[in-house]
Amino acid sequence: MAVEAPNKVNSERNHRPGRVGVVTSDRGEKSIKVRFDYTVKHPKYGKYYKRSTTLHAHDEKNEAQLGDVVEVVSCRRISKLKCWRFTRIVRRPS
Repeated sequence: MAVEAPNKVNSERNHRPGRVGVVTSDRGEKSIKVRFDYTVKHPKYGKYYKRSTTLHAHDEKNEAQLGDVVEVVSCRRISKLKCWRFTRIVRRPS
């Protein structure tokens, strides 16, 4: 029973939040920009409207290309703007 507790702690500790978005720029060396779109409800009128956030992510092997739908996860700060890491390509544009 004592052996299971550290494994459970490690699995909870290694869980990092991830997001799925579209690559809007791959011009940087080992860097990509990922646009994450979401909707927000207006507090007074109740209407939903679109918002987006641009995340700067680290792409070690320069795999992602413009227009790809990719998954990124949070990580330690790599540079001034980069604190996300590219994990996988979900879908390539047809």
